[in-house]
Amino acid sequence: MPLSDRLAQLPLTVDGYSTERLEQSVSSGFTRVTTTVVVRGDGHQGRGEDVTYTADDHDGFPHSLPLAGSDSMAELSQRLEGRDLFARPPGQEAARDYRRWAFESAALDLALRQSGSSLADALGRQPRPVRFVASTRSTIDGWLAADPTLEFKLDPDGSWDDELMRRLAATGRVRVLDLKAYYQGTVVDMEPDPVFYRAIAERFPDAVIEDAWLDEACLDALSDARGRLSFDAPVHSLADLDGLPIVPSWLNVKPSRFGTVERLLECIEACEARGITMYGGGQFELGIGRSQIQALASIFYPDAANDVAPREYNLGEARPGLPRSPLPAATGVGFG
Repeated sequence: MPLSDRLAQLPLTVDGYSTERLEQSVSSGFTRVTTTVVVRGDGHQGRGEDVTYTADDHDGFPHSLPLAGSDSMAELSQRLEGRDLFARPPGQEAARDYRRWAFESAALDLALRQSGSSLADALGRQPRPVRFVASTRSTIDGWLAADPTLEFKLDPDGSWDDELMRRLAATGRVRVLDLKAYYQGTVVDMEPDPVFYRAIAERFPDAVIEDAWLDEACLDALSDARGRLSFDAPVHSLADLDGLPIVPSWLNVKPSRFGTVERLLECIEACEARGITMYGGGQFELGIGRSQIQALASIFYPDAANDVAPREYNLGEARPGLPRSPLPAATGVGFG
């Protein structure tokens, strides 16, 4: 039985839902905003998180969707199909999937709690402790001083000269490099540069290279690293995976990009069947979303370089006392 069918058949009783706004001041002039969807039914609550990046898009959240009375996960998902969940078009089209995922993950959490089951139990899988990496730009010295065993997913940018690359590579702790070539109109956009790509591939011969642009010149620059190329932002479905310019060996799985539980599990199963190595990715979740990406990593890709570090890693500088990798296996009732 496909994994998605196992969850689609879960009984679900919905009485109603509400939302909770979360905010965290990150830096001067920037406040991270997310919204928690709380679905209620039969004396239980299920929670999911909308990780839409544009703060204004969290205004005008829909509060009258016809979710009450759903009798299964499949039924609730069908009630959401084709509905515009935004009062006005969002700043980024990907936000439509993020919001849909907030409702679907909340409903899944509720269905599991109503049945007294963990996600692993419902899927027939054995969860395991989760290896995680810390995601940052290039200042890792303080993090390594606090925890010499910590591994990293780094975001190279135009400030990376050869000296910095050599120094970072010499630590032996860099596992993933995210080139962010598929982001548009954000503060982290990176223009494709074949010369830079070649330098990255040469200086970090063992690191996974994520979201490189793959026109002819860039692909040529990465020819010796093809087996290390990974994708994230372009993949919202199995069809997107199949439409990539190369057959990938790696995939960064961010569940909110897929919008629905069905699309997420369809892609995960395809990766397992094709031997594509998966690892989990985070989106600066402020609430339950972080626990949920950790739960998925525990079930499907626990030994990978998962960008699912505990929320404390996003809330300040390097310091002693932070949780260390690996995280405990996800065994609790519910989703996250």
